Amino acid sequence: MNKKISLLALALVFVLTLAACGGEKYEAQAINEETDVCVICKMAIKDDQYATQIITKDGQSLKFDDIGCLNTWKKENGTETIGAAFVRDFDSKQWLRYEKAYYAYDPTFQTPMAYGIVSFEKEENAKAYIAEQGKGTLMSADDLASHSWAVNHEMMDMHGHDHSDDQGHGESDTHGQEEHGHVEESGTHDGGGHAS
Repeated sequence: MNKKISLLALALVFVLTLAACGGEKYEAQAINEETDVCVICKMAIKDDQYATQIITKDGQSLKFDDIGCLNTWKKENGTETIGAAFVRDFDSKQWLRYEKAYYAYDPTFQTPMAYGIVSFEKEENAKAYIAEQGKGTLMSADDLASHSWAVNHEMMDMHGHDHSDDQGHGESDTHGQEEHGHVEESGTHDGGGHAS
């Protein structure tokens, strides 16, 4: 009888351990401004509230300078290999699960690649940002699934990105660095809306 109880207890501990490990096994990695480059647009990534990343099921970290670049990667590569996707809270810069965040969108919101989407941990903070800006739409991750992902080319031009031959950073399946004319191997970029 004691042997059965011991085996049952051991099995229970094993099951609980598996459940605990499976709960949050993907964690966002820190941004290193010296070396991290956006997987899609090849721009240097600032350690700011616009940085996003995907952790693949095999543990690889794919980092992006703008949520629009993350979306482009998903369109080009599918979602089967994604373990978790992360965005940052605009106010605290804490990493958040993509699907749990709230988003404020307006084509004139300044973000590194001019997608105009800003992420928040709390819905009320996203609403407050929209009210403060006097424009914008509250969105969820589900809403982003059907979002147009258009780039505001006027914003790109204001920040020195040449997209004369670009058909839309998020509207095209091609994303070669030569096509977009905004490769800065060791440079940084500023979306203009960075909080200090």
